[in-house]
Amino acid sequence: MLVFRRTPLLVAIVSICVLPSVAAADSSYVYCDNGLRCVMAPCPSNSALDLATGKIIKGVSIDIEELPQQDKALDLSDKLYAGKVVVVGSIENRTQTLNGKQYTLPWLVATGIERAARDSERGHCSSQ
Repeated sequence: MLVFRRTPLLVAIVSICVLPSVAAADSSYVYCDNGLRCVMAPCPSNSALDLATGKIIKGVSIDIEELPQQDKALDLSDKLYAGKVVVVGSIENRTQTLNGKQYTLPWLVATGIERAARDSERGHCSSQ
């Protein structure tokens, strides 16, 4: 008869394999055009300031499909370009093919519009 001892490593491996993945908690971001341009994709022309950490995520794209209808009804393109709104959401990495190569790039998945952004929060934007 075989007897298996529980080891911390085995428990950790089983926990990782069995537990569902947990989505990142929502945070608040100021997303905007940062003024950088390039000639080959992927281009780092947008960035997002994480208001909780102060970290700027460069080269991020935004997905607004998860926004409620009332938020989608706002004229978001100009507001997002200029960093005029604080967006609630999370950053996730997505793989996409650009020019025949695969890249894993950050995406801000927006789930709501929190408020108007303050001038001090728009410092990383080119169109302050």
